[in-house]
Amino acid sequence: MKLTRNPETIHKPVAPYVHQIEVTGPNKWLTLSGQLGMEVDGTVPENPLDQLELALKNIERNLVAANMNVNDLTKLVFYLVGDFETNQRKKIISDFLGEHLPCTTLIYVVALAAPIFKVEIDAWACRGIE
Repeated sequence: MKLTRNPETIHKPVAPYVHQIEVTGPNKWLTLSGQLGMEVDGTVPENPLDQLELALKNIERNLVAANMNVNDLTKLVFYLVGDFETNQRKKIISDFLGEHLPCTTLIYVVALAAPIFKVEIDAWACRGIE
């Protein structure tokens, strides 16, 4: 079972996320390696916002392969290189998550594995075993 919480003793979330998710009972956990904005054929869009959308799509593809969906996400960590227009970034993430609010962290870094990459996202998901 997953219980989301925003304790009153902590500031309100500053974006679409929750401060904590408590998991109890028998569950299936999925941990993903950092997902890049890369197509199946290895191509990488130049536009960082396109990379963000594609990295999120790759997370969704991983979830589907594990018989899970976006609502099973418990934590996302975004690693971004360079400037991202804040409102566009937030919209892309909100559109991906819909009403679901996982825990999130966003970190701006100097570089990722190769200069072409501007986005990498770590993800964790949990679903009760049926």
